[in-house]
Amino acid sequence: MAGLLSTVRAQPTAVEILRRALASGRVHHAYLFDGPDGVGKERLAFALAQALVCERRAPGTADACGECRACLRAVPRSDQRTPLHPDVVVLERGLYDPPAIGRRSPEVQDISIDQIRTLVLAHAAFPPLEGRAKVYIVRRAEELSTAAANALLKTLEEPGSRTHFVLLSSAPQALFPTIRSRVQPVRFGALPDVVIADLLAERGIERSQAAAIALLAGGSMTTAFLLSDSEASDQREQFVTRAMAAIEARNLGPALDVAEEAKRVSKETMVAAIQALAAAMAALGRSAAGAADRRADVASARYSLALAAVRQIQANAAVQLTVETMFVKMRSA
Repeated sequence: MAGLLSTVRAQPTAVEILRRALASGRVHHAYLFDGPDGVGKERLAFALAQALVCERRAPGTADACGECRACLRAVPRSDQRTPLHPDVVVLERGLYDPPAIGRRSPEVQDISIDQIRTLVLAHAAFPPLEGRAKVYIVRRAEELSTAAANALLKTLEEPGSRTHFVLLSSAPQALFPTIRSRVQPVRFGALPDVVIADLLAERGIERSQAAAIALLAGGSMTTAFLLSDSEASDQREQFVTRAMAAIEARNLGPALDVAEEAKRVSKETMVAAIQALAAAMAALGRSAAGAADRRADVASARYSLALAAVRQIQANAAVQLTVETMFVKMRSA
């Protein structure tokens, strides 16, 4: 069984950077994997962790064996959010029960300093528990609180021996400049539609449906999975129906109601819903092409506004405010 590194698709530059670093034995102590959600950042982060802890990887090579005890435990199982290997540690807002990280309340808004103190600072001075390296993977690193970022900064400045950090972010501009200055950026691009369609087909989705979903996914497997879920599809259709009605309503009330509800769902779910709205606007524009009135121009403008809202949410903008602003602009288009 091959290591995870060989399974990362459509990110040749990012993979090659890590291959060279591993083969030369010059792996940077801290990376920032920067790019949209659902394009392979997390898979490559665990691939790096797997290679660093692999018990059989020979000097001068990059690929983990994928079979030793360390390799198998370095990657989370399909039903888990964290790996079993004690030297591969995941940091993420709300991932741990409050008492486990010395808190009384859940982490609702950000990655707290309690998580950094418990999982990083308390162990930073010690070598890996089982062997070759210790790897911290920070999901949505832009969610680090100010105190957490400042606490992490000291460790990034003076990392322990054989200790590595991988920060994952779709909004790197939201990270503190001092954090960004101490990490090596590795950029990820959107996945090609054909890659998304292939991955969906490999998971049992009929090929024509997979191709249709890929066109709406915006290069993200996260969005593609949401689009392929039948229950989520019903929710998106309801959103599009309500959004269309709100845009044409006599007052702003219905639009504000939809925006209020938007903050109660995940960012990924709302991105997929607005992308579905954009697709509906595009369809309206095509059907109105050549008409004597302004319907095609209006649909085109609203399509652009929907895509702009998607980009803003992906850049960590407030979901409710973004949706409200989108509706206000669409109503005046």
